[in-house]
Amino acid sequence: MQIKSIISPPTQPIFRVQRSTSITRASPLNPLRKTVASLQTLEKPTITALKFDESIPTHLANLEKVLQKSSSPPLPDPSENESVVRVSSPEKRNRGLFDGLNLNGIWPGTKKVEEMSPRNLNKLKRLLSKTAEYSPRNHLGSRWEEYHGRNDWAGLLEPLNENLRREVVRYGEFVQGAYHTFHSNPATAQDSSPLSRQVSISDSTFRVTKSLYATSSVGLPGWINDIAPDLGWMTQQSSWIGYVAVCDNQREIERMGRRDIVISLRGTATCLEWAENARAALVPLLDTEPGRSQPKVECGFWSLYKTAGAHVPSLSEAVVEEVKRLINQYKGEQLSITVTGHSLGAALALLVADELSTCADNVPPIAVISFGGPRVGNKAFGARVSNNGVKVLRVVNTRDVITKVPGVFIGEGSDVLEETPLGYSHVGSELRLDSKKSPFLKPDADVACCHDLEAYLHLVDGFLGSECPFRENAKRPIRRLLNEQRSNMKKLYTNKVENLTLNLDRPVGVQTTLQTTPCLASP
Repeated sequence: MQIKSIISPPTQPIFRVQRSTSITRASPLNPLRKTVASLQTLEKPTITALKFDESIPTHLANLEKVLQKSSSPPLPDPSENESVVRVSSPEKRNRGLFDGLNLNGIWPGTKKVEEMSPRNLNKLKRLLSKTAEYSPRNHLGSRWEEYHGRNDWAGLLEPLNENLRREVVRYGEFVQGAYHTFHSNPATAQDSSPLSRQVSISDSTFRVTKSLYATSSVGLPGWINDIAPDLGWMTQQSSWIGYVAVCDNQREIERMGRRDIVISLRGTATCLEWAENARAALVPLLDTEPGRSQPKVECGFWSLYKTAGAHVPSLSEAVVEEVKRLINQYKGEQLSITVTGHSLGAALALLVADELSTCADNVPPIAVISFGGPRVGNKAFGARVSNNGVKVLRVVNTRDVITKVPGVFIGEGSDVLEETPLGYSHVGSELRLDSKKSPFLKPDADVACCHDLEAYLHLVDGFLGSECPFRENAKRPIRRLLNEQRSNMKKLYTNKVENLTLNLDRPVGVQTTLQTTPCLASP
């Protein structure tokens, strides 16, 4: 047997150590080459200088074939090189001959999985990084209708399906885009039509086609209008509330199995919207006949949805008109409609989906993905939504009190409460989360944290099942949660984060700089 060693840099000689062997046979790596070694017995190894052995590239090429390596970079031709192998850079001097082989394919399981713990500094750096990516999306193909709620997500929620998890988080990020656009410019002119607004969303495969406005209209008592008629402007205000977007990337359309139309709606942001939320009495829908099981919805939600502003159409009129236009534009293609929203936006999403389901013939499948949504209507309204073919998935934090109002906390959907002014009932399927299971959030996190949209996406990313702990391989960065809910983060975690220098103001896509101190490695 021959043992060969190549030593770099090239200024040093290459040595061959020979030990006793007495075999003449074909090489298993190169059957056409026979190795002949003389029978000899040596008391100690004999070291002699030698030049590059031309058989090495051939042996390596055959070794790759044995290991079934599909493709590899071409090996150097000895005739084109000097007699001594030269290393081009210091980084390559310590590389072995088998570094180019895909050994992970031969010995799976060698990659160590990081633990989900704030004590793990590497995990902490990745979660805080602005360039950390969510897990890649798989091809949905012919199963897209199942993920879109055709079977009410049966078998996909317990445990939570990985593909569904990615889709739910993505629709939540559409809502975050609505929040960011509004907060960047909340003002709306009251005496003229609103100017075009630049909407920035994280998913570049979608194109925004329409801005949506909702008008709050809270009437003052008549005697106030008589005394101060100029205060009328305080009772009505139109605000930008969301947008319509359509998938405009052929590769993403193929991945999803259809072209998706998304309606994204933000939550409560203005004083008049809070006033509308407080109008909790149930009112009948405009297109229904009086009767015992008459569908009814919350007065304030209905007002926001149907009221037109001085210079903008109502939310109802704008969204129906735009969706009809897109359906006609992409006629003949496989389409779907997904309405998503948070808080107030979740309530309005139900009203939007209900009207879209009957706005035209051959309406594409409609699904609602809502986060932290309140109750919207009575039991008859829920039945109407279901009968119209709308699929609803409500993402709910069990600690979020907003999901339990309006109405009473007990007896939801009972016949006894059906005809009462507060006989509210939820609609659709439920994905129930619990903020106490997060290893980062305090068990006694306040109401704002439990209702926060980023906290919802954080919980969705870590949810495995109702009886399972927070998943260890959660991939969503927690930089936003840290920035917005620092007071609700566990003390053990925040103490370590205080030693990290974060530049959260850098644009998305730029690596966040992390400066660490030795104490971070200690538990």
